[in-house]
Amino acid sequence: MPNAPELAVTGSTGQLGGLVARLLAAAGSEQRLLVRDAARAPELEGAVPFVTAYADQDRTKAALVGAKTLFMISAAEAEDRLQQHHAFVDAAAAAGVQHIVYTSFFGAAPDSTFTLGRDHFATEERIKASGMDYTFLRDNFYLDFLPLLAGEDGVIRGPAGNGVMAAVARADVARSAVTVLRDPALHVGRTYDLTGPENISLARGAELLTAGTGRAITFHNETLEEAYASRAAYGAPPWQVDAWVSTYTAIASGELAGPTSAVHELTGREPLSLEQFLAEAHTL
Repeated sequence: MPNAPELAVTGSTGQLGGLVARLLAAAGSEQRLLVRDAARAPELEGAVPFVTAYADQDRTKAALVGAKTLFMISAAEAEDRLQQHHAFVDAAAAAGVQHIVYTSFFGAAPDSTFTLGRDHFATEERIKASGMDYTFLRDNFYLDFLPLLAGEDGVIRGPAGNGVMAAVARADVARSAVTVLRDPALHVGRTYDLTGPENISLARGAELLTAGTGRAITFHNETLEEAYASRAAYGAPPWQVDAWVSTYTAIASGELAGPTSAVHELTGREPLSLEQFLAEAHTL
């Protein structure tokens, strides 16, 4: 595919990938959009859709022939997500991709309290072993999710205790990714811990959400037993329930604390705080 763009972007039908693709197009970067359904691909200047799925190695290799840089957003949560990631990384290497930029998770480790952080670590290791150059964007939890944690009664429930997190706005992650993708050679071998500007507890988050949305939000610190019991009604498989509960226990553990300067380093601007994020969302 001699005329296909050398930059490939996954996830453009989702929120983070869609924002990255729009920012790249606005900056004049041509890109191939790897999507499962070409009809859902955003119509952007210089963007060409290629149909594949993470687990489909043959189609992935065909879609990536001639691509030099690949932006890989982690796949949707699934029991076999790590196997999907491994298949995709292996296909990218086989296709001759030179540099992969992967959205990982803050503090990813084989023993992360947040269970899905373990998959991110294993994916990073697969990428390192692939022979491709790499850059890892380790995102903290998204500020964007905080308003969604409250139930219909306005209560955020979970075993987070007094723990804090340096949650980051999705828009800041997208802007950081675009900086890397526009000049990837400057970021070879780098891992960026992407955070917001401050540590916030869920109790403090509830106060800021109340002030910023006009909706009365409170935080109730569940016990582990309460957390598992309250989520059992959804009928989700055990791995999914573990992931939901560990979202909160990861905060309690302190593993998500510690603002960094990475967003400013990459974008030249300070990351959004929860107050600023809510103010921006309110004006849209």
